[in-house]
Amino acid sequence: MIDTEIAVIGAGPGGYIAAIRAAQLGKSVTLVEKHHIGGICLHHGCIPSKALVTIAEKYNQTKDLQYLGIHCENVRIDFAESQKWKLSVIHQLTEGIQFLLKKYKVKTIYGHASFVNRNTILVESDGHSAHIHFQDCIISTGSVPIEIPSIPFGGNILSSSEALALEEIPMSMVVIGGGYIGIELSQVFARLGTKVTILEGSPSILTGFESRITSYLKRNLKKYCVDVVTNVKATSSYTSENSVTVEYIDGDSGKAITAEKVLVTVGRKPNTEDLHLANAQINVDDKGYIIVDSLHRTSSSNVYAIGDVTQGIALAHRASYEGKLVSDYIAGVKRKKSCSVLPTVVFSDPEIASVGFSEQQAKEKGYPVKVVRYSYGANGRALVLNAAEGFVAIVVNQENQKILGAQIVGIEASNLIGEISLAIELGASIQDIALTIHAHPTLSELLMDAAEQFNE
Repeated sequence: MIDTEIAVIGAGPGGYIAAIRAAQLGKSVTLVEKHHIGGICLHHGCIPSKALVTIAEKYNQTKDLQYLGIHCENVRIDFAESQKWKLSVIHQLTEGIQFLLKKYKVKTIYGHASFVNRNTILVESDGHSAHIHFQDCIISTGSVPIEIPSIPFGGNILSSSEALALEEIPMSMVVIGGGYIGIELSQVFARLGTKVTILEGSPSILTGFESRITSYLKRNLKKYCVDVVTNVKATSSYTSENSVTVEYIDGDSGKAITAEKVLVTVGRKPNTEDLHLANAQINVDDKGYIIVDSLHRTSSSNVYAIGDVTQGIALAHRASYEGKLVSDYIAGVKRKKSCSVLPTVVFSDPEIASVGFSEQQAKEKGYPVKVVRYSYGANGRALVLNAAEGFVAIVVNQENQKILGAQIVGIEASNLIGEISLAIELGASIQDIALTIHAHPTLSELLMDAAEQFNE
């Protein structure tokens, strides 16, 4: 029997952050991980996908530098070498996390964890087992891809994890699902030369984003010869030796499309099925999400749940934030939860970033709204980067001039959104941004220039 003050199940971006924070606050912590430190995000999600985004971006840039007077002939890609570089990034980050866990004396155990009761978990690995007795427990086991029963994973039918580990660039690919994962990977492979077709069940890709935003993305998908078919439902598949045919319903018609690979990205579900939560009287909803209160306590008051196992948008930085929040609470440090400042980013071409309320959401909340906008095409840094495509839109409360939200489309949107997130967190006004000196020439001036439009 191992005794610990806090047991953390799952070493993804929620779990390892929670473990380190709790240890920094003086708690004895045991972290249990079934596979790899860093979780899905580091090994099969956020990091490898962004590595492939970079590879595809650099490959395309190298092929198209004539406008600068740079002529590169016979540009080719060795995808095996690309994958080696991707793995080196993952390895470096994994070592960094392991160093921090060791530094703060977090005990790490590998194996599958399940609840025995409200204060004990069983960890099993390779025929060995150990019981861990805890005062408090944090569940951070993340999520897994949703499988379509009639189009099961295996062979040439891939989840995002398998797609990110492909050793060769496929000639063709059907992507089922036009959410952010499907869009990012569609563009990656299309830019590497794959013929991509997206099948999406909704009227538009990236459901939830305004048409003003998705119009930029649709234009670039067309540039990369990606076919987007909306309002359809994939129903079945059959495989041959080197291809997969997907059958789908388009209106009243049945259609089919064949490709070398099929990537299914129709969402993710909480990874809670094998935790034996009932043994600890932990309640879940009808979709398997763990039910928590505002402090992330489950129905068993000494057990907490964070990240993808709870209802909410599946983002690594949400899990990390909640991990710190819960560890602080257990250690007696009280902090205010602020989920309105949760930026979302799509690493597409162009990048898309959003935080707080959109114009429509703010109006629905009853705010008197004014939206200030500025175009990338008027920014010097964007022009010298040959990246004049995009805009900044900041949503402002017209009465008190407080910033309610923002949407950014364009190069480095993922980095620019941080300034708006901080502004909302601090209760800053639009004038605070307008009167802050931003270095020239930089993309950050887009925010200042947009803010200056408020009084016009």
